Amino acid sequence: MLDAKRLLDSLLQAGMTESTGARLQNALGPQGLGGQQSGLLGQLAGVLGGERQGTAGGGLGGLLGQVVGGLQQSAGRAGEAIKSNDPVTVGGLGAIVGAVLGGRKGALGGGALALLGSLAVAALQAAQQNRAAAAGAEPPALEQLASDDTALLLVRAMAAAAKADGEIDAQEIARITGKLEEIGADEETRRFVEEELRRPLDLDAIVRAVPGPEVAVEVYAASLLAIEVDTPAERAYLETLASRLQLPRAVVAQVHRAFGIA
Repeated sequence: MLDAKRLLDSLLQAGMTESTGARLQNALGPQGLGGQQSGLLGQLAGVLGGERQGTAGGGLGGLLGQVVGGLQQSAGRAGEAIKSNDPVTVGGLGAIVGAVLGGRKGALGGGALALLGSLAVAALQAAQQNRAAAAGAEPPALEQLASDDTALLLVRAMAAAAKADGEIDAQEIARITGKLEEIGADEETRRFVEEELRRPLDLDAIVRAVPGPEVAVEVYAASLLAIEVDTPAERAYLETLASRLQLPRAVVAQVHRAFGIA
């Protein structure tokens, strides 16, 4: 049976573009989660943490909490860890990114979903806090539900974005599936990704599957990780996607800032 969370992890570990690793590094730095207020990071650790997984302090939740705690305790050390290449991290994404994505032996799958969920909640809360401050009210609480359905939707969103500037050719599909093979992804995973890449682009189906604003932000963020955003067609696709997902400009800007994309 296909493990959607591990599939999403594998795609980000392999990197659908040359910029994927750098964007993930940036997401955990000062412009991303590393620059959020400690209270927000603590809340994110709680929402995505062990108590939601039924393993308080352990598993993926504990791992995410350790990463968040490290960023809070020492931004300098975290920054150095992100910049350095850890040889035991799949794809050389850096110590912290590798830990979140399950790049270390024995780590649980689902780190990519946790990371994208954290960024989504952070972006939405920042926008809500700004609106609430202007209105003199308390911002509503947000929760991110991590699920296989969400992970699968994000994989499909990445595949769709890869086709934003036209039909993806066989050489590009072979490059992506080849990277998946290099990091040890099984045949079922590679075959699923190849089939998704070969499907006709259907933005309507992706938008219909989005259950709420948190997942909408995740879909947009995952799409950003799938393309370089260096062609008019890709930029137009992202604008259309943001509009169809009804994402406020402030939220879109926050996601771009977190990934270091102008």
